[in-house]
Amino acid sequence: MSTPLRRALVVLPLVTALIVSGCAGSREPAPPGAGSPSATGAAPAPTPDPAARAAQLVGTLADEDLVGQVLMPYAYGNSATKVSGGSAAGNRKLAGVETPAEMIAKYRLGGLILVGFSADDPTSDTNPTTNVDNPAQVRELTAGLQDAAGKLPAGAAPALIGIDQEFGVVTRISDGVTNLPSPMAFGAAGDPSITESAWRAAGTELAALGVNVDFAPSADVLDANSKVIGSRSYGSDPKAAGAQVGGAVRGLQGAGVAATLKHFPGHGQTAADSHKGLPVVTADRKKLEATALPPFSAGIAAGAWLVMAGHLDVRAVDPEVPATFSRKLLTDVLRGQLGFTGVLVTDAMDMAAVAKQPPGTTAVRALNAGNDLVLMPPNVTEAYDGVLAALRDGSLPRARLVEAVTRVLTLKFRLAEHPRPEMGTLNSAGHQEAARLASTSAITLLRGSCAGPLVTGPVTVTAASGRERSRDRLSQALSAAGVKVVPSGGAVVHLVGYDDTAADLRADAAVTVATDTPYLLGRAKSKVLLATYSSNSASLTALAEVLAGKARPTGRSPVPVGGLPRTSCS
Repeated sequence: MSTPLRRALVVLPLVTALIVSGCAGSREPAPPGAGSPSATGAAPAPTPDPAARAAQLVGTLADEDLVGQVLMPYAYGNSATKVSGGSAAGNRKLAGVETPAEMIAKYRLGGLILVGFSADDPTSDTNPTTNVDNPAQVRELTAGLQDAAGKLPAGAAPALIGIDQEFGVVTRISDGVTNLPSPMAFGAAGDPSITESAWRAAGTELAALGVNVDFAPSADVLDANSKVIGSRSYGSDPKAAGAQVGGAVRGLQGAGVAATLKHFPGHGQTAADSHKGLPVVTADRKKLEATALPPFSAGIAAGAWLVMAGHLDVRAVDPEVPATFSRKLLTDVLRGQLGFTGVLVTDAMDMAAVAKQPPGTTAVRALNAGNDLVLMPPNVTEAYDGVLAALRDGSLPRARLVEAVTRVLTLKFRLAEHPRPEMGTLNSAGHQEAARLASTSAITLLRGSCAGPLVTGPVTVTAASGRERSRDRLSQALSAAGVKVVPSGGAVVHLVGYDDTAADLRADAAVTVATDTPYLLGRAKSKVLLATYSSNSASLTALAEVLAGKARPTGRSPVPVGGLPRTSCS
């Protein structure tokens, strides 16, 4: 039997099932007027269902195209077609090509992730380059990537262009766009409608830049003092975190950007870092279902189009097998128990937790476990060749690969239904107001009086080492709020942030402020303790207003802080 005929016989039953099920979350409603007579009496043709379009396209693709569509690597360079010598060398080592566009063409890729890092980024170890300089550059880059993808046999569907835009410590694009506070700040604000509005603003700006997948929000419930998750989590209460996750999903996807729930089944259950090794989750099954899974269920109920599998050893379900490679977790629990039907993507495959085996081996293991996209393989050539060989020798069943590609293409066609916003939407007044409201609503007083100014007389702002930018921002905001700021000799307002320790506290500080997780405040002796959970301009401006007595701190700590109330304000 010929290969095309054999493929068709295998594919058709699965494709039919996928058309019926919709495969990428709940189906979109029919467009207004679909199926009803038009003004001329003729019934307008309905918009083709994304799942039907995907099923039709997948049946035409060669093996090489099927393999490429489930790979989503990173690339070096800030342009699709013109890169520096160093970026060209990086791409040659990664994929045997010189430019991102050539990488897409050679491997028929389903998409690319844009990478970068900031000073406090816990994910920086696996982001060896940056693709982000400024909004205009990002827009030109994404347009070039789509041009390259449009020439592929699967080019009827747009490429997936992803990014980790979580805000807070994991923020890839910060200049020229609206910056939201960290997820934990939204947890402190405690209002899912604020979360939805702010994330809709952020999603609109990502879409304007040509980014259509955000690897956010984190659905991790913070059950341990995990520095790798920390303020990336909405908090420690599963129900409250789930409400925030749902708001973020609705906001992003309402703007036409696919949201991703991560890191399934919950990285907040361990303090270890999967960038450096394989964390072990020791919670029993009952605790997992009560604490870790509810935000994922809430995000799925909100319609999330992707879930990211975490590199986690979940002993209660599949001991010593990373969740990335566990059919018990991904197929039985996530798809069977929680009912997720969208795209399942791995966490970065260049992370130490899973990078000990060859890239081809790990890519095949991930797909066989139920993943649909393999993110950031450490060597694109080896991953591609490994998946193609496994397809042809049967160790990766064709039906499994077709299922994965159909889900990916369904997502792509779904995203194509959303028009791209204009670049003028960046930093718009409405978006800035959404960020301001979220930042202001998050400010939490954990010690001190809620009435009146929290500082009087001259103020001296200090900060832990490396936080000079935050110090300067707060000094300027306090001056604008009418507070006299002096270089020394005033009442000390001291800032601490990500990864700071008790050694970074000041015993003489009248006010200590946590600009990341609030845990360190439990060891501070200041008469006034505040948490902003973020150090961006909006958060520090809101802090200045509270210190000056012009605003009331209405936030409530979304995590317990030893010896302190969630808020000192009723």
